[in-house]
Amino acid sequence: MTWLTTATVLQKLHDFGNREAWDSFAERFRRPVVSFARGMGLKQADAEDVAQETLLAFAEAFRRGQYDPNKGRLSRFLFGIAYRQSLRARRSGVGTGVRDVNVGESAFWSEVPDEQAATGIWDTEWERSVLDTCLHQVKQEFEPQTYKAFDAVVREERSPEEAAATLGISVKSVYNAKHRILKRIRELRAEYDTSV
Repeated sequence: MTWLTTATVLQKLHDFGNREAWDSFAERFRRPVVSFARGMGLKQADAEDVAQETLLAFAEAFRRGQYDPNKGRLSRFLFGIAYRQSLRARRSGVGTGVRDVNVGESAFWSEVPDEQAATGIWDTEWERSVLDTCLHQVKQEFEPQTYKAFDAVVREERSPEEAAATLGISVKSVYNAKHRILKRIRELRAEYDTSV
C-alpha cells in the first residue's frame, strides 16, 4: 500500500466517481469510527453501519465545502458526525438490546456516555488507529532487523542490551533503529493530521 497524506486522500474525494478515492478514505478512517461506536455501546454490525453513515456524511459535507480545516481538525469534525450517528443508532435501540427489554428512558440514557466521555473514547480510538497506520507504514519502509530492534525496545519494553543480544546486533544499532523509526513515525503522524 502506498502512503498517502490525509490531504491527498481528501483531495481525491472531490471526484465523485473515483472509487479508489472512496476506498482509501474508508480504509483510513473506518476503524476509529467503528471502535468509537462500539465504545458507545453498539454491537459490531451496528457500529459498522454507523461508520458507513459517518463516512458518507463526511464525504458529502466535504464535497459541499462544509469541512474547513482552518476551523478545526479533521478528527474533531469526524467525531461530531460519529457521535450524532451513534446516538441516533442508540435512540432507535439498534444493536444495544435496550429496546428488547422493559427499561425506562432514564436508565437507557444513563448508559450512554456523555459528550465528554465520548470525546475520551474517540480520542483514544483515533490515536490508536493513527499509531497503527504509522507503524504499518514504517514496517514497510525499514529493514526487518531495524523494525525488530525498534519493536523490542519500544513496544515490548525490553532493554537495548537485551534487544541487541537477541537480534545479534550492537546496542548502538538498537538505539539508532529506535531513533530513526520514532522520527519517521512523528513525520507520518504529522502528515496524517494534515488536511487540505
